[in-house]
Amino acid sequence: MTKRYAEAAVELLRRLVATPSVSRDEKGAADLMEAALSDAGLSPRREKNNVWSVAPGYDASRPTLLLNAHVDTVKPVASWSRDPFSPDIEGGRLYGLGSNDCGGGLVTLLQVYRHLAATRQGYNLVYLASAEEEVSGANGVSHVLPLLPPIDLALVGEPTGMQPAVAEKGLMVVDMEAHGKSGHAARGEGVNAIYAMLDDLVWLRDYRFERVSSLLGPTLMSVTVLNAGTQHNVVPDVCRAVIDVRTNELYTNEEVFSIIRSHVHSDVKARSFRLKSSSIALDHPLVRRCVSMGKTPFGSPTLSDQALMPFPSMKMGPGDSARSHSADEYILLEEMENAIEEYISILDGVDLNVG
Repeated sequence: MTKRYAEAAVELLRRLVATPSVSRDEKGAADLMEAALSDAGLSPRREKNNVWSVAPGYDASRPTLLLNAHVDTVKPVASWSRDPFSPDIEGGRLYGLGSNDCGGGLVTLLQVYRHLAATRQGYNLVYLASAEEEVSGANGVSHVLPLLPPIDLALVGEPTGMQPAVAEKGLMVVDMEAHGKSGHAARGEGVNAIYAMLDDLVWLRDYRFERVSSLLGPTLMSVTVLNAGTQHNVVPDVCRAVIDVRTNELYTNEEVFSIIRSHVHSDVKARSFRLKSSSIALDHPLVRRCVSMGKTPFGSPTLSDQALMPFPSMKMGPGDSARSHSADEYILLEEMENAIEEYISILDGVDLNVG
């Protein structure tokens, strides 16, 4: 049975790879997912480019598990040596843009959903193929979650080598701006906005957040963009910087922003607080089930739609995160077949009642 599921997963993934689905332009991929669910008799629903199905026998008194992966991809980088939309299979590898991130998780979780939806479980099951994950877009997960039944737990199929990522760093982007006064550089006039920001830049470089996570390590800040000046002989009157902040689960984005604002003299503004760090308790039944199978929980530095989920979630899927967003992306056929077996072993019969 697993082999039949794996063959169906590979065929669907090849069709997805051949269908460009860069973020915010995923209609073709959503059409394919909707058709695949419909062909399997799973009564899909759709909102924009998000497609989902609720397994038969929904009972509001039971916990509800969400199986989620995204249909969108990043744009192909220039260094691809092959056609990124040609789903070639060579040496046990399926090549193509989105094959690893996260087409493998998307299609294998669909097969797992097919299997579990046809069996008796102690929990409700929802499958969601979501849009705009790569850009944390407003028309993706955050848009569709209110349309789903109340979710108690999510399993997100990002590539982790099928190891359970039980925590994930959040992301906050902060714009910083310092002001001076323009003047002629030859006469030493004006107030240099670059110098006005210098102390803030040094603080950002040297500050260390006290709370260090055993899973995710420290919260990190990096100044990644710096702009000032118009020409060599004009003292710049404004200096702008962009700060990339990766929060662990011990800090909220709002708390970190407050710390930054209290220490710097420049003006700061967060673009958003919505991409929060996520985690699931190590004693959660799903985590315990994974550990009983010899899997090793870990903390992930990369962001996913978990940041937008207001309920416990765990990231686990076939493939390797190091292949994501890279030229000549691929996933192993063996990884996909093994993932289906492992997902079913973990989820079939698991008791998801907490407490």
